[in-house]
Amino acid sequence: MTGSELEALARLATTVEARKGADPDTSWTAKLFSKGPEKCAEKFGEEAVEAIIEAVRGDRARLTAEAADVVYHLLVMLAARDVSLADVAAELARREGVSGIAEKASR
Repeated sequence: MTGSELEALARLATTVEARKGADPDTSWTAKLFSKGPEKCAEKFGEEAVEAIIEAVRGDRARLTAEAADVVYHLLVMLAARDVSLADVAAELARREGVSGIAEKASR
């Protein structure tokens, strides 16, 4: 990933967070937040399933589009529970250099 791609992800996370108090009639993100964290999680799950379907089908362009939806809805779900992208990045940094097998066994 380039710096500009990472910046785009950070901007999206900032925008999602800013929509928490927005009018649900003017913002899809605010509308999701107004339905509660459970609905945000449900929507994330729906988008994840759509991405899985496209991965199985092998359509790269459709998978890319669905993956973008998954990332957006992940950020909404996280924000609905007051978990930031920085929190997730810190957890990833903590795991860096640790075998996935060892990390999973430590849980």
